[in-house]
Amino acid sequence: MVRDELMRLRAGAEAEAATLARDLQALFAASRDSNADDEHDPEGATIGFERAQLSALLAAARERIAEVDYALRRVDAATYGICERCGQPIAGERLAVRPFARCCMACA
Repeated sequence: MVRDELMRLRAGAEAEAATLARDLQALFAASRDSNADDEHDPEGATIGFERAQLSALLAAARERIAEVDYALRRVDAATYGICERCGQPIAGERLAVRPFARCCMACA
């Protein structure tokens, strides 16, 4: 059951990352094909902000995939749900909200 939830989260994060990567590539392509100069174009700041925002969202999605992969390895090692710092169980409520949590609330 935990594995299924983690796999669902991973699939969602992968889909999000793929969409963001396509959007970012399209933005780069549009910028390359345009003669606009970000520095002097009135829309330049908006384009720059959008590029930075998409890059940050893509990095966050990739980080979420890595976190879920780590949680899946912990499931396989029978250490899932155990705090990496103190060795105590992580509360079910915390895992329900953050299934890839590595630490209990006291150690977080």
